[in-house]
Amino acid sequence: MEDLPKEQLELLKKAFDAFDREKSGSISTDMVGEILRMLEHPVDDDILRDIIQEVDADGSGQLEFEEFCDLAGRFLIEEDTEAMQEELREAFRLYDKEGNGYISTNVLREILRELDDKVTNEDLDMMIEEIDSDGSGTVDFDEFMEVMTGGD
Repeated sequence: MEDLPKEQLELLKKAFDAFDREKSGSISTDMVGEILRMLEHPVDDDILRDIIQEVDADGSGQLEFEEFCDLAGRFLIEEDTEAMQEELREAFRLYDKEGNGYISTNVLREILRELDDKVTNEDLDMMIEEIDSDGSGTVDFDEFMEVMTGGD
């Protein structure tokens, strides 16, 4: 099961239990689309079918709670990623005062130092050298995202 926060697990358990009317410990894969819509994650039928096939490993047409969490976790984690990306975009805008679409490596150095005051100058030099591979002295938003999220 994905590492879901306790609140999300509780929410998923309530949704799962509501649809497990026979209290059999599993729900029909036919109900998954409806549950995701209730959780405000409507999904295209083709995508849903692919995901269910992946998660319902035994092909039983039934999802146990753990399988259901694996499936739902994909949507919940994606949402968290989008929220984090938006927060990083806002932070980037704060430092890109002129709105040029980039910040200087000196500004990036300050940000990284604020995040970790124990980081050495050598580590900072290495990180900046790696991210500013063309030696332009600037970092665009994508490069900034890569640094802040540890790359993809």
